[in-house]
Amino acid sequence: MTTSTTPTAAGESFDRTVNTVGTLQDTLVGMAEGFIAALPNIAIGIVVLLITWIAAKFAVRIADGVTGKTEIRPSLKNLIDTLVKLAIWLIGLMAALVVMMPGFTPASVIAGLGIGAVAIGFAFQDIFENFLAGVLIMLREKMRIGDVIECEGITGKVELITLRETYVRKLSGEVTLVPNSMLFKNPVEILTDEGNRRHEVVAGVSYDTDLNHASKVIRGAVESVDDVLTDKGIDVFAIEFADSSVNFNVRWWAGSSPRAGHESRDAVVRAIKRALDDAGIEIPFPYITHTFKERVPMGNQPGEANITD
Repeated sequence: MTTSTTPTAAGESFDRTVNTVGTLQDTLVGMAEGFIAALPNIAIGIVVLLITWIAAKFAVRIADGVTGKTEIRPSLKNLIDTLVKLAIWLIGLMAALVVMMPGFTPASVIAGLGIGAVAIGFAFQDIFENFLAGVLIMLREKMRIGDVIECEGITGKVELITLRETYVRKLSGEVTLVPNSMLFKNPVEILTDEGNRRHEVVAGVSYDTDLNHASKVIRGAVESVDDVLTDKGIDVFAIEFADSSVNFNVRWWAGSSPRAGHESRDAVVRAIKRALDDAGIEIPFPYITHTFKERVPMGNQPGEANITD
């Protein structure tokens, strides 16, 4: 049995196809006409963005000129520049959107942010946390650009503080990008907060040494070093009975930078060694005594080959 399509059904199918094509064509034509009609608004919006970019650059220059006349910290200056630029760009973007989309209002943006605030907060929790930590780090007085810090095993010089992360140049030359939240939530040791800091080294003398005499010799050696700040005091304390020596803890003040610390420690160690040698005071090395249960023969036993053969 063969079925065939009646002329009426075929005509209806053709009409539906023609109507669909016509509707799609009308839609595309309407979109094209709407785009052409919106071209002036789009062009004005682009001009508004260009003006915003220029205004942001000039505003940052003005802010730099104002803050440059004060003794404001570099990190706080960067924060002011960033906030000025951010405020101008927000205003410019709002104005451009209003021009390009006449139905757009700032109130609709605020309403949309209110609806999606929870979702955005969860999605960008780490970013917001580092952003707020960066603002607080820039506002606080301590930890300026150029300070040498130590935090969570990272030691280096602070080169740049941004709203997202802090650039720390390690003493070996590498740069570590540290999230601001890490520096804000963990203890940070600022090694160069003051121009000088106290350094120390342990020096040992033999047990048969007069400790009072050794203390005077060590103190005189430290005082002879140029980098040592003698006016801040020098400490020489006998601290322990070690395995082979009586140890002194020697403390002095010098520059706070890591380089200054290494240089002063090197000079102090050399001076102490030289002074103890000149005074005839022994700096002992560890002694080890071996005890055997049975007598150890020192010569050749009968029947053994001569070790000199």
